[in-house]
Amino acid sequence: SRILLGTRAHEVAVSADLMTWYLILIFIVGVERLAELVIAQRNLAWSRVRGGVEIGAGHYPVMVVLHLALLVGCVVEVAVMHRPFIPALGWPMLALVIAAQGLRWWCITTLGRQWNTRVVVIPGAPRIDGGPYRWIPHPNYVAVAVEGFALAMVHTAWVTALAFTILNAALMSTRISVENSALVRLS
Repeated sequence: SRILLGTRAHEVAVSADLMTWYLILIFIVGVERLAELVIAQRNLAWSRVRGGVEIGAGHYPVMVVLHLALLVGCVVEVAVMHRPFIPALGWPMLALVIAAQGLRWWCITTLGRQWNTRVVVIPGAPRIDGGPYRWIPHPNYVAVAVEGFALAMVHTAWVTALAFTILNAALMSTRISVENSALVRLS
């Protein structure tokens, strides 16, 4: 009996430690999102000085809410539903989260001042087709889709992963349509 209690106490402690690390991961992703917003605001101001015009702004608040809901959903589902960390799933999902961050920042650096969380057309600006854009039409959205699913699945928050994936797919349908229209304006 004493051995079982000791083992259970150890399992609870390990589980709490893993939850703490997961919360730190969610926090880091949240800080990264804030950094993106700072860069986006700076780039938006730069674009507007050059005659940049935002297109399709109506879906932007929905996108912000969805991304915030992802972070909140990851925490709430794991805490309330007591989702376990399963190493065989969690570690590969963490690797995907890190890879998605790498792809996102490759997109940001490739687009430079033209990168934004909004769709902005700058008259006369060249269309950027280097970096990941050489191979994938919308690589940042690939990063978002992979990260949204994988971030939740690091700690088996499968309801959040599924909900984000479905809602993000619907939102990306609108967003990519808006962005493709904007790219036609640049051509």
